[in-house]
Amino acid sequence: MPRDKDKMNSKAGRAARAAGSAAGRAVSLALKIIFTAILVLLTAGLLFVCIFAFYVKTSLVDELDISLDDYSLSESSTVYDRDGNVLATLKGSENRIWVDYEDIPEDLEHALVAIEDKRFYDHKGVDWYRTVGAVFNMFLGMRDNFGGSTITQQLIKNLTGENEVTVQRKLVEIFRALEFEKKYDKDEIIEWYLNAVYFGEGCNGIYTAAQTYFGKEPSELTLAECASIVGIVNLPTYYSPFYSVENNKDRQETVLREMYEQGYISYTEYTEAKNEELHFQRSETEVAEQEIYSYYVEAVIDDVIADLMEVRGVNYETAQTLLYSGGYHIYTCMDSDIQAIVDAEYENPDNFPTYGGVSTQQLQSAIVILDPYTGDVMALSGGVGEKNGNLVLNRATDTTRPPGSSIKPLSVYGPAFDLGLVTQNTLVMDTPPEDEAYTLEHFDWYPRNSGNSYAYGPITIRQGLVSSKNTVAVQLLDKLGIETSFNYLRDVFGLSHLVDGDHSPSPLALGELTYGVTVREMATAYTVFANNGMYTESRTYTQVLDSSGGIVLDNPVSQRQALRTNAANNVTDMMVGSANGGTSSSANFYTQEIAGKTGSSGGNDDRWFIGMTPYYVAAVWTGYDIPAGSIYWSNPSCLTWRHIMQKVHEGLEYRTFTDPTSIGGDTMIFGDLTEPTPSPTPEPTEPPEETEPAGTLPPDDPEDWAA
Repeated sequence: MPRDKDKMNSKAGRAARAAGSAAGRAVSLALKIIFTAILVLLTAGLLFVCIFAFYVKTSLVDELDISLDDYSLSESSTVYDRDGNVLATLKGSENRIWVDYEDIPEDLEHALVAIEDKRFYDHKGVDWYRTVGAVFNMFLGMRDNFGGSTITQQLIKNLTGENEVTVQRKLVEIFRALEFEKKYDKDEIIEWYLNAVYFGEGCNGIYTAAQTYFGKEPSELTLAECASIVGIVNLPTYYSPFYSVENNKDRQETVLREMYEQGYISYTEYTEAKNEELHFQRSETEVAEQEIYSYYVEAVIDDVIADLMEVRGVNYETAQTLLYSGGYHIYTCMDSDIQAIVDAEYENPDNFPTYGGVSTQQLQSAIVILDPYTGDVMALSGGVGEKNGNLVLNRATDTTRPPGSSIKPLSVYGPAFDLGLVTQNTLVMDTPPEDEAYTLEHFDWYPRNSGNSYAYGPITIRQGLVSSKNTVAVQLLDKLGIETSFNYLRDVFGLSHLVDGDHSPSPLALGELTYGVTVREMATAYTVFANNGMYTESRTYTQVLDSSGGIVLDNPVSQRQALRTNAANNVTDMMVGSANGGTSSSANFYTQEIAGKTGSSGGNDDRWFIGMTPYYVAAVWTGYDIPAGSIYWSNPSCLTWRHIMQKVHEGLEYRTFTDPTSIGGDTMIFGDLTEPTPSPTPEPTEPPEETEPAGTLPPDDPEDWAA
C-alpha cells in the first residue's frame, strides 16, 4: 500500500512537473510573441517616423530661400531702363530702421527669451518639450491652437505670413526651424526677430518701438522699459500702453517675474524694475519724402514682389522689405523713348476730352505697348494726367473691364481657324433674328448687330470680322461650343479673370465678361496673332541682381505655341482688313501695315482698340472710372493708338505681317444658307456711316464705329 502510494505521488509529481514545464513553455512563448510584437511595432513605428519625416522634408517643406544679409542691408534698390539709365531709386516707406545686434540691450534679449522661449539657447530651433505638450493639449484638450512655437518658429511665421492653424503648417514650420538654425546662430536670430516683429502702433522692429513708446534709442532702454516693450509682442493691440496702461503693466510684471525666475536678473533688479514709473510718450518717427514712381516703375515693383514671394517662399511684407532695402539692381524692359511719347500723350488731359456731356468725370485711358517677339513691355501708362502719388490706381495692370468685341479674335475666330472649322471665305448668314435665317444648335440666343446693320444674306467670315458682325460671332460660338471657347480664352490666351458666369454666349461672343480683362492681358493675348501663333508672356523686367552682382531673379523670354501658324496668320490678315476700311480704320496711319480689333462694352462704357504692327502690339482702353456711356460715333482708343504709334514708328522700315499665299482658303458653307451662294468678296466694302444723333445708343449690343 505505501508502495502504491509512492507510485501515485511519483506520477502526480511528474504530471505537475510536466504541467509546470508546459506552462513555462507557454509563458515563454507568449513572452516571445509579445516581445516580437513589440519589436515589430517599434520597428514599424520607427520606419513610419522615418518615412513620414522624409515625406515632410521632401514634399511639404520648401526651402526658405532668404538671407539675413538681404534683409538687414537697409540699402536702396535701383531701377534701370533697357539701356541702363536710372529710372527710380526704391526706398522703404515702412516704419522700420534696422538695429544691429551690438546695439540691442542684453535686458531686451533676455526679456524676449524669458517670456517667449525659455529654452532658446539650448534647443536647435524646436523646443520638443513644448511641442509634445502642445500635441497633447491639442488632442486631449480638443483645442485648435498648437502653441509651442520657439522664437525661431515665430520668426519664420513673420517672414512667410503662414499663420493658418493646421497640422501640416506646424510640421512645415518645425522642419524649417531645424534647417534655419543650421544656417544662423542665436545672435543673428535674435537680431532678425527684434527687427522684424511688429510691436503695435505701426512699429515694425525695435527701433521704431523704442522711439514711439519712450522716445529713446533701443540702447538707452531701461530694464523696466525692455520688459514693457517685449510684453507687447504677444498681443500688440491689447498690450499697447496707448490702448491700456494697466494691461501693459500686468504683462511687464509677468515678463520681469519670468526673468527673475530664470536667473537673468536679481531680486533687487526685479523689484526696482517693477516699481519704476514708466513715462510713455507717443513719438512719431519722421518719414522721408517719397519719390513719385511712374506707372511703369510701379508695375515693375508689383512683378518683382510677386516673383520674390513665389521664388523665395516669403509673404508680401517680407518680399517688399527685401526689394526696398536689399540694394537690388532691377533691369527693366522700358524703352525710354517710347515711354516719353506715351507720357506726352497721357499727361495732357486735353488729349482726352469728355464727349457728349455724358459725365463730368475726366475721361480716363490706359495703354500697354509690347514687343510681341520677346514679351517686353516697352511702355505703359495707367491713367490720364500727371501722376502725383504712389500706389494709385494703375488702369493698365490693375483695372479689369469688359473687352467687348475685341475678344472675338480670341474667343471665336482664332479657335475656329485653329480647329479647321472655317476659312476666310466660308459663307455664313448675316440677318436679323426675326428673319430666322439661321438656327443655333447649342443655345437659343440671337444678338443684333450694332446699328442694325445686316447684309440680309450670306457673307464671308472675313467680312464678319472686318465689320464686327455679332451674328457671325454667335454662329461661330455655336459651332465651337461654350466650353471650347472658354478654354481657349483661359488656357491658350491666358485670360485670368474668367469666372463660371462667363460660360455663356454673351460674354464669349460679345465680350461682356463678368469682371473683364486688364489692358496688359489683352496686349499679351494679341501677341499670338502678331507672332505666328506664338503666345509670348509679357514681362516688365529681365533680371534682378543683388548688390554684389548675384542673380536674385532671372526673367527670361517665355513663349509657347498657342495657335497653328496658319490659323493665327489668317486672323491677323482679317484684322488688317479691319484697319483698312473696317471698324478699326480710324487707327490706321498707313506708314506701316496695321491689324487690329475694336471693342465696346455695355452702353459704350468701355472703348478698346488692340492693334498690331510687325514691330509692336499695343492695347488701349478708354472710359470713365465710374462707368458711364462715352461717345460712340467714334472710338477714342483708336485715335489715341494712332497718335502714339505713328510717332513710335517714325523712321522704321515698312513691313507686312504674312505671306499672302498662306492665307485665304476655299469657299465653304457654314450652316444652312437659304440664299444662292455668292462669289467670295476679296475685300469688304466700308460699313455704312451711322446717322444716329448724339446721345442715343444703338439698339441692343452697341459695337465699334469708325471715326
